[in-house]
Amino acid sequence: MRFRRGRHRLRLAFLRLHNRYYAKTMRNTVKKLRATTDKAEAVAMYPGVQKMLDKLAKTNIIHKNKAANLKSKLAAYISKLA
Repeated sequence: MRFRRGRHRLRLAFLRLHNRYYAKTMRNTVKKLRATTDKAEAVAMYPGVQKMLDKLAKTNIIHKNKAANLKSKLAAYISKLA
């Protein structure tokens, strides 16, 4: 059991990279939805974004209140589109 700490650090580094990837992907999809000016396209994208936010909140990659706030703001944005 000489190298246990090194293996642990490696595993944590991988998890951190994994979490950072999914958080960045989430931010990009939210930006893409906010950049949309077509209401039909935004309505079609919203369920996928909502599902992603819920999954990330469930696995504690983002906080559950942050996910709720983002979903609320995006829904308001979509409803304001003409």
